[in-house]
Formats: sequence, C-alpha cells, structure tokens
Amino acid sequence: MPHNLPITRALISVSDKSGLVEFARGLTSLGVEILSTGGTAKALAEAHIPVTDVSQVTGFPEIMDGRVKTLHPKVHGGLLSIRGNAEHEAARAVHGIGHIDLLAVNLYPFEQARARQAGYDETVENIDIGGPAMIRAGAKNHDSVTVIVEPSDYTGVLEEMRANNNATTFETRRKLAARAFARTAAYDAMISNWLLAEAGETIAPYRAFGGPLIASLRYGENPHQAAGFYRTGEQRMGVATARQIQGKELSYNNINDTDAAFECVAELGAQRPACVIVKHANPCGAAIAQTLTQAYQAALACDPVSAFGGILAFNQKLDAATATEIVKLFTEVIIAPGADEEALAIIAAKKNLRLLLTDGLPDPQAQGLAIKTVAGGLLVQSRDNGGLLEDDLRVVTKRAPDAREMEDLRFAFKLAKHVKSNAIVYAKNLACVGMGAGQMSRLDSSRIAARKSADAAEALGLKEPLTKGSVVASDAFFPFADGLIAAAEAGATAIIQPGGSLRDADVIKAADEAGLAMVFTGMRHFRH
Repeated sequence: MPHNLPITRALISVSDKSGLVEFARGLTSLGVEILSTGGTAKALAEAHIPVTDVSQVTGFPEIMDGRVKTLHPKVHGGLLSIRGNAEHEAARAVHGIGHIDLLAVNLYPFEQARARQAGYDETVENIDIGGPAMIRAGAKNHDSVTVIVEPSDYTGVLEEMRANNNATTFETRRKLAARAFARTAAYDAMISNWLLAEAGETIAPYRAFGGPLIASLRYGENPHQAAGFYRTGEQRMGVATARQIQGKELSYNNINDTDAAFECVAELGAQRPACVIVKHANPCGAAIAQTLTQAYQAALACDPVSAFGGILAFNQKLDAATATEIVKLFTEVIIAPGADEEALAIIAAKKNLRLLLTDGLPDPQAQGLAIKTVAGGLLVQSRDNGGLLEDDLRVVTKRAPDAREMEDLRFAFKLAKHVKSNAIVYAKNLACVGMGAGQMSRLDSSRIAARKSADAAEALGLKEPLTKGSVVASDAFFPFADGLIAAAEAGATAIIQPGGSLRDADVIKAADEAGLAMVFTGMRHFRH
C-alpha cells in the first residue's frame, strides 16, 4: 500500500554540483546519514558536512579511473531491497547491507561533451554507467526509495520531509521515479544517436529519441492541446539553442514558425545579407540584397499582408537601420545570429516582440533526422540536406537561361525546398515575388502565387505584376504543361524543376513554344 517513507540514509553522487551543499546541509539537519563518491564527497567534506565515502561501505576502492565505484551489491542491495520483505531483510542482515532511502544522482556530462565537440575518446569517457544503474534501481524500487535526478527537485523534497517527519509521500516518489526513467532514457537516446551517426547508420533496428524540457508551453497549436518544448542531442544552432533577449514567452506555433524561417534563411548562406519572412510555417517573403535593410524591404514587398504578425529571420547581425524598419510593422518573432546595441535598444521599445539570438546559422547540409508521428509509430528520415550541384543542372529547352535568370533560378529553388508542397516560387532579382504553397494541384499553386503577386503589386502602387520578368521554381516535376503555362502567362521567363515526369517531353515542348528557358535539377524537395 502507498505510504510515507522516512529517510534516514542517503547516497549523493552528482556531476552537477548546483545546490549540492545546501541540499546536503538540509538533509544533515534532519539527521540523515550521507554516503557519497569521489568529487561529490570531496565537495561535501570541504563544506564541513559529515559524509561517508561509498568505498568505506563497499570495502572496495574506486578503480579504473572511477569507472567502477558504485557497481556493488552493498549499493544496489540497499537500493533494491523491498522494505518488509522477509527474504530481502534476511539477505540484508547476512551480507551487512544497509537501506538507502534517498538517491540523488545526476549523470556524467555527455551532452556537454558533445556540445563542445570533444574528441571521440573523451566523449566515450563521459558516458555514465554507474549513475544510470543506480537511478534505475532506485526508481524501480520507488515504493521504498526517493530518487532525485535534477537539482531543481532538492527544495521540494526537503520541504516535504520537514512537513512529514522526515518522510516523502508515495505520490512524490512515483513522480520522481517517472522523471528518473525519462532522464536515463533521454541520456541513452543521445548516446545511441551519436554512435549511430558515427557509424553512418540512419535507419537502425531500434531508435530512441529524447531530451530535457526547455519550456512548458501554455498550449499547443490550439488552446485545448498540451505542449512542451524539448531539446535533443543534435548539435545545430537554432531555436532550441537560441537566447531569448526579450518579449513574451514563445508559443508552440512561434517555435514551429521560427524554426522554419531560420532554416530557410540559412539555406541562402551567410555571404550576402538575407531575410526570410514566415507565416504558418511557409515563407511569404524572402530576399538577398546589398544590406540587411534592403533584404527585409524586398522580402516584405512580396506579401505585406501575410507578413503582418509574421516571423522574421536574418542571416547576419541585426543593425539599427533594419530594426527601425522592422518596428513599423507588427511582428511576432525576430531570429538572427546577433544584434548590435543600437538595434537592441530599438527593438526593446516593443516589449512584446520576441527577439532570439543564436550566435550562428544552422548548416543546411548537416546530417540529421526528421521525425513525424503517426498513429502507433514514428516516421523517421534523414533531413533534406540536398543542395543544388552545378553538374546536376541540365538545360532542356532551346533557350538557355541568361546569367541573371540562372542566379534567380538557384535562389528560387532553394526557397522552394522550404515551402509546403505543392510549392511554386516566383523570384526576380534575388527576391521572392510570388509564393504558392500547400495546394493539392501544382496548377493551383502557380495561379495562387501569381494572384498574390498581383495583389502585392497593387499594394505597392505598381501597374505590372511583380511576376513579370521573373523566374519560377517548382519543388517537384510538372506532371502536365498547364502549371508551366500559367507561370508563363504570369510573366515568367525561366523555369527550374526536378524533371522526371512521364510527360517531360510535353512540358519541354510547351516551354519552347512559350519561349521559356527551363532547367532540370534531378532532385525533388517535397515538404509535407
């Protein structure tokens, strides 16, 4: 039956010493005997807290550079013995095993070793063995053992002990046990995924995913959905590693859209200033220009209506001139590698505007995994890190693109990779001038992109649609010539697409008849 469990003996072995001394003093003040190991025991002794080294309990010294110290029956017997079980109590008495009522362990800093890109051997040495073994033992026996794996839980446990005659409740022990198993699962997931990556294996017989909670979110995509934001072991700069400088807390949709924007702007490289504006996970504006301000203005011109309340991503440090333009329009989030002091001051005037700084860009060619849930399972694939290679580009029409068209075609195809399928992107002078996303028909995407471009031109007071003289990118092949013809009618002069349709010949013929230049890439970029 669930019951309160008095704590008289604790084992503490932690790599993260945050709150250690205060916690141990609190336990000592309640009369709890403390066992410890290595650096933890030393830290407690230096703080003049009574502590017994585990080696004195086991009668066996730490060996093999500390790899073996707690893997001993007098430790695990103390954690696993069931209180009140006659057989267990007899075994304890015969072998001189004392109960361990509380276990406080946090693990070797494997994640930190990965984050600082430690060498292979050093990373292996930061794989904890004894810690997870003790945590799992104590958590299994949570009817009798209180297990703490995070310093943030120290205070709550001490308060409960003081309120309950040194005891913890079963409800608390069960909650802490669940956290403990989740912690070891996430830890092992990071290790296994690192080793699989080192071995070059993507689709393995078993896959584990997990990580620590970054933030509990107010809700998910909709208010009736619960949500949390977790960090994995992947070493890429982005929303999960960014510093939030100001603004309201990020929502689920903010995080999802900001990730889409930052990944897209990273695709454009860091050599020339670039800006991407995202709304509902789709780019609604993007541009490369001579200055960051010009890039922002050109991106905004693509679809100023959708940009209202959108997400802004930049590939270079935010400056005062750009910040001055940004605050003229309501924006939810800005993400950039950095910001100068003047820009920070200008953005600060908009208290609710969220500003995230990352100190760098994610590598669009980096290896990694993309994961989606389905009923009863996970869909896992390697990240779409494919890029345009010059040798893969094949002109298939009578007319070849000129130099300006070819530069715009490359730009547009990079954007199409980040637009929901079916994706159509119109671009001119390294700026997106029309976007068609997520339609069931590629023809519909072409028409929607052209219509939105016409609306944007009207908003800018222009007599001609922005698509006149533009180029068009498609994330997948044109199955029929109709989508291509719609692009030509909108004023496009060149097309870039993967090719590979059974009707490629018909599409090429239509392009030739319209006087279009067309390039095949041989690579598709579906994004569902």
